[in-house]
This record gives sequence, structure tokens and C-alpha cells, in this order.
Amino acid sequence: TAAQLADAAQWHRQPGDLLIASVHWGGNWGYEIPAAHQTFAHALVKGGFDLVHGHSSHHAKGMEVYRRKLILYGCGDFINDYEGISGYQDFRNDLAVMYLPQLDGATGRLLSLEMVPMHIRRFRLNRPSSGDALWLHRVLARESAKLGTKITLRADENFAIENGGTPACA
Repeated sequence: TAAQLADAAQWHRQPGDLLIASVHWGGNWGYEIPAAHQTFAHALVKGGFDLVHGHSSHHAKGMEVYRRKLILYGCGDFINDYEGISGYQDFRNDLAVMYLPQLDGATGRLLSLEMVPMHIRRFRLNRPSSGDALWLHRVLARESAKLGTKITLRADENFAIENGGTPACA
């Protein structure tokens, strides 16, 4: 399937285009990235996609830089219409992330990723408390480290992947 998608996308690709695959996958709760999802994402990158945007999870999950391309396995909710869902408070689905990737226009390689933590309340996005921003950074850093990606915390409480990720992903 990844090869078919890549072939079709490459056929339509024009000079200067960046290819983004947006995939609705995975469970809504939990941080595990199934091996099949990682294999599929890697195949999309090998097929020429510049960024893989995974969505479905109701909370942010780990991310990976593979071959200097960004793979977001679960972006979580940015805003939703079911605020207050109960039973999953440990996942803090009231915290969201604004992802701001900078890609090289010629190669699609990740140059940097700025992440702005947000707090969802009453269908509005606000900056979270320092404690909430720190909690979200710890979770994303922990889960992304399992995928070989380092996320730093900046003084302004935003998060970042800089210089295209870690040397292991070059």
C-alpha cells in the first residue's frame, strides 16, 4: 500500500512540491507505536514522502525523524467537540501541540520543528501553565526518545527538534 501511494503521489508531484501523507491510524489512548505503523511510515518516506502526519489519537504521541524526514505518529486533538471525556485523564487530552515544521524546500528534509504547547478549555486554545507545559514535554521527550528522536525544552516553554533531528537519523 505504501508503494502504491508513493507511486501515485510521485506521478502527480511537480517541481518544488513537498509530499505529506496524512494517515488516520492507531488507538485513541496509549503511547505504543505498533511496529506495523513504524514500518508503514518508513516505507512512505522511502517512497518519497517528506512528512508523515499521523492522527486519530486523542493525545499527542511520540515522533521520529527517519532519513531526516519527520514522522508524527499521533498529533492528538488540537480542538475538539467532546471536551471532558472521562476515564482517560492520565493522558491529558486537554493538552495539545501546535506543530510548526520547517522543511528544506528542495529536499523535504526536516530543518527544525517548533512545538507550541496549548491547553484546550471551553473549545478554546490557551497557553498552558508552566507545570502543564513541562508535563507535556516530558511525555513527548520520553516517547520520542524510544524512536531515537530528541526533543528539547526551550526557555519559552516551547519544544523543539533542531538541526533536522539526531545524528542517528541522518
